[in-house]
Amino acid sequence: MRLTRPIGHLVLLVTTCLCGTTALAGSVSVTDDDDREVQLDQPAERIISLAPHITEVLFAVGAGDKLVGVTQHSDFPPEAETIPRIGGYSRIDLERVVQLEPDLVVAWRSGNSASQIERMRDLGLNVYVSEPRSFEGVASSMRRMARLAGTEKEGQRAVQAFLDEIETLRQDYEDRDPVRLFYQVWEQPLMTVNDDHLISEAIRLCGGVNVFGHLDRLVPRMDREAVIEADPEVIIGGGMGEDRPDWVLAWEQWEDMTAVRRDNLYFIPPSLLQRHTPRIAEGTRLMCEELERARSRRTD
Repeated sequence: MRLTRPIGHLVLLVTTCLCGTTALAGSVSVTDDDDREVQLDQPAERIISLAPHITEVLFAVGAGDKLVGVTQHSDFPPEAETIPRIGGYSRIDLERVVQLEPDLVVAWRSGNSASQIERMRDLGLNVYVSEPRSFEGVASSMRRMARLAGTEKEGQRAVQAFLDEIETLRQDYEDRDPVRLFYQVWEQPLMTVNDDHLISEAIRLCGGVNVFGHLDRLVPRMDREAVIEADPEVIIGGGMGEDRPDWVLAWEQWEDMTAVRRDNLYFIPPSLLQRHTPRIAEGTRLMCEELERARSRRTD
């Protein structure tokens, strides 16, 4: 099939005699996380999400009913599972995307293929790129997606609720005694996060110290010996699914590690910490509670 540039919406120009100027009716414009301006003639009515966390954010800001295509594993909220799939986040079916005639595509910089994102732009699609790396970044993404979708009021309510949760946790935990921890984001290869990652902001808010936060890569690959040598007080992992703590339990065989000796091996469902969504507030609360439990197990 030959991919063609979709026909854009007709622009309504309103000319007023009083000021003698021409204005673009209903247009919206935001700057995305690639520092590109994304401008629509009117709020988006047909949106494609290229990652599960983007799908979740769009629902959170009241734009879920505008989604016409999502990637595999877009499973929250449950309504997302009924939306047509356009491939996995790392391999998008471009032909299917064009067939769905979106007026907005929301992409994930560190998860989607850069070449596929550029190809979508070449095809004339409006692409907004998201890459939040902080709690405020999540809030900002929510505001901008809501603006592009024309759901700003509902979006602002969701943003405020999220920021209120984070502020409550900050007041409760940020000044607690530090706890050295290793966060495992994947098993094969063994992977963690550095201090630039959103998960590390959750760690810091809870009074934790990421033992590999100093590494250069956002998601570094590790060898198990490096973790054993670092001897964290706590190990937290996400696992393969929402109720599978297999990776964390695998550390039990290294009985001399502080985290193992003190029974500080904790599982947090990955969707609560590894997706850049408002639910990271819930994941952060669980992390803070686990670190507080680890503090209680210290001996003089």
